[in-house]
Amino acid sequence: MGHQGKQYNVAVVGATGIVGAEFLKIVAERRFPLKGLKLLATERSAGRRIRFGEGEVEVEATTHASFAGADFVFISASGAASREYAPAARDAGAIVIDDSSVWRQDPDVPLVVPEVNADDVVRHKGILAIPNCSTTPLVMCLWPLHRRNPVTRVIADTYQSVAGTGAAAVAELEEQSRAWTEGRETVPHAYPHQIAFNLLPHIDTFLDSGYTKEEWKMMAETRKIMHEPALALSATCVRVPVFVSHSLAAHVEFERPMDADAVRDALREAPGLVVQDDPDVNLYPMPRSAAGRDPVYVGRIRQDMSHPNGIAMWIASDNLRKGAALNAVQIAEEMIARRLV
Repeated sequence: MGHQGKQYNVAVVGATGIVGAEFLKIVAERRFPLKGLKLLATERSAGRRIRFGEGEVEVEATTHASFAGADFVFISASGAASREYAPAARDAGAIVIDDSSVWRQDPDVPLVVPEVNADDVVRHKGILAIPNCSTTPLVMCLWPLHRRNPVTRVIADTYQSVAGTGAAAVAELEEQSRAWTEGRETVPHAYPHQIAFNLLPHIDTFLDSGYTKEEWKMMAETRKIMHEPALALSATCVRVPVFVSHSLAAHVEFERPMDADAVRDALREAPGLVVQDDPDVNLYPMPRSAAGRDPVYVGRIRQDMSHPNGIAMWIASDNLRKGAALNAVQIAEEMIARRLV
């Protein structure tokens, strides 16, 4: 992994959150070359002990002094935490890999999916961002096709799990489902409406355009990652009563016609993707089978009957792994491999 035997001090801001927990699992699974591990969260979580490897690590309250000696700082907390602590960590000499939307559109901050635009890491000025968890699976499927036949327009509709909102939303779906089977009423807290046995075409706030912020993020981030500022995109993002994994339907138009088999072949060769596409045996991506796994799954690949140069496909991936923690770890690995640390 680049430096022979070199190890790195890592700090995690948001260590007690749902992505933080996944991050620790992935670091252990991938045998990331850790020298030291510092777990940071809010004052409220300080003193909690979290199992890691053979032992436990005590959670500390995050302060501006938390980052001394850190090589990498991973932030997956609130946008406010990212805005406050990313510059502090950078100024302390760490490389910051941030999971919030705060830095993604900053021209000085590379927005990276290593399978798509790994070269962008070299332009970092101390802070790098990972995309929104619904953008990542989309660009991973668009990129290998775009390189062969330029994509001219994309319509993406997402089916996003409650894990994307956090632990409280996961608990709420569980509680509402239980209440429903027992005939009890519940009051929603995580969302403006009940999520169990329902779906909400509403993720993040509404903008003047009528799109939500989540939809805007998908469109803006896809353009930045693919270095295609004029790419025509439209998204509708929907929260569904699924615990983990985001799915999406993508309708993609190309410069030239491209048949479904050519699309399948291109996607099969692409890193990080698994094609699951055999309708005869009911094989297609599903959130439940994607959960807990690293790849982005793609299937239902077919000619779009509404456009001669169009393809439709269906995608599912674990939003906590490739959608968040795994992508962040892969960026760090990429930087180590390129000797940028």
